[in-house]
Amino acid sequence: MTLERREQALLDLVESDRRAQCEAILAAARARAATLVGEAHAEARVRVRDAFAEERRRSHDRVAAAHAKLQTRRRLHEQQRATALLEQGWRLLPDALGARWRNGDTRRAWIDAVVAASSRVLPRVEWRIAHDPGWPVDERRAIGSRVAAEVGVTPVFVADPAVVAGLRVVAGGNVVDGTLGGLIADRAEVGARLLRNLEQAK
Repeated sequence: MTLERREQALLDLVESDRRAQCEAILAAARARAATLVGEAHAEARVRVRDAFAEERRRSHDRVAAAHAKLQTRRRLHEQQRATALLEQGWRLLPDALGARWRNGDTRRAWIDAVVAASSRVLPRVEWRIAHDPGWPVDERRAIGSRVAAEVGVTPVFVADPAVVAGLRVVAGGNVVDGTLGGLIADRAEVGARLLRNLEQAK
């Protein structure tokens, strides 16, 4: 083999080795790059998932806060509405009860309810019945006869200018106040009933 051929063979061998090393380096670089790209994609997917999860959480929190705010506003609105209805009811109630007292039929029902309640709770001693000065005499006589029959003692009737409507019955230090003022004195109980009636009427 000539020197020239030997040089060429060595050069070919060096070139082949260089190519092999380059290919090995490139393969390792490609593998490392693929690994890095895969890791980067995995990290990116995790970050995207985390970002979406965080955004969903924030969105859920915003919706929950808006819902809570809406519920609070609804409750406040209902409270304001109930307060307005009660104020209107309290303004109208005395006149409405006064009208019931002035009507013969509803007045008799009112009187019957006061006498029945008094019969249940008051002692069987003399009753003093305070009434408005305009209460008809014939109705007083009828109630006097009824009470005398039930209690055994004729009641004493007292015209009281402070009584606008209804009756107040006193016996043995006990009182059944069926006057307009007495009926609306318990604002909590009357207010609750009034609100129920106003709600049903609307």
